Amino acid sequence: MMHCNMAVAEIHGGPLAPQLTGLVYFQDVPGGTWVAAEIYGLPPYQPAQNGQAPIGPHGFHMHVNGTCAIGDPANPFQAAGEHWNPYQQPHGNHAGDFPVLFSNNGYAKMFFFTNKFTVSQAIGHSVIIHQSPDDYRTQPAGDAGKRLACGVVRAV
Repeated sequence: MMHCNMAVAEIHGGPLAPQLTGLVYFQDVPGGTWVAAEIYGLPPYQPAQNGQAPIGPHGFHMHVNGTCAIGDPANPFQAAGEHWNPYQQPHGNHAGDFPVLFSNNGYAKMFFFTNKFTVSQAIGHSVIIHQSPDDYRTQPAGDAGKRLACGVVRAV
């Protein structure tokens, strides 16, 4: 496999959040990968009520399949599959488990380091933004709710 030290996922909202857009960059750094996300159009925060999960902060993950096919408009992006978990870890420690995105009037910007993958390993997977926060406990996917937006990781 050709080594690549930078990649990007162009994030596009689906039917539940068509205004959502952004970019997620991946860069190889010593010992791991630097991930930078800049997202626009996140829905307004709504606290949990009447047994429903909150809307935001938003679950943010890398999923197995590199597709953003919408499929069912009421439950989009299911074709992306589950969280990317190449080392068969319990949820909360998947390579694809990222920190939640906090909306600032619809805008989020975040940078984090991970040693769980290199850029070339990330290429071809999808990045999903969820409606609700990840609880990092529920197996296998953290109960993060509907999938609002998706982007496929591509070499730059």
